[in-house]
Amino acid sequence: MAAIHEFQVKRINGEITTLEPYKQQVLLIVNTASKCGFTPQFKELQSLYEKYQDQGFTVLGFPSDQFMSQEFDQDTEIQEFCQLNYGVSFPMFSKIDVKGKEAHPLFQFLTKEKSGLLTGDVKWNFTKFLVDRDGKVVERYAPQTSPLKIEKDLLKRL
Repeated sequence: MAAIHEFQVKRINGEITTLEPYKQQVLLIVNTASKCGFTPQFKELQSLYEKYQDQGFTVLGFPSDQFMSQEFDQDTEIQEFCQLNYGVSFPMFSKIDVKGKEAHPLFQFLTKEKSGLLTGDVKWNFTKFLVDRDGKVVERYAPQTSPLKIEKDLLKRL
């Protein structure tokens, strides 16, 4: 797979698409969870999205249940939780695996492009990948990194 925009994904509403609609945008791709200590980061992610979406920035949320079962079973529950509790309006996708043999090809690509400190695998919920307008993975951020601390790197890419 040559370009990030060619990956096929399933929106949280079940629609199959690619990341092509986000071509030429700066992306922050995040594996999310609704019942995690880092879940309040949804508020900061939404804030960044609202602040910069008009300049070609999008947050893409990919729920995962691989870390201590901290995600709801149904995509409808995930969507409702995110909208009601954090006003999430950025694109959310269907629950996926982000590590291991069954990891979604998108996350296999992201972790290959930007490895973590000790291993390439995603280690926990809210690992974040910054992708530039050309589809290149330019930064990886730890789960504990506040989305607001990413703002300066984001501004360099807009």
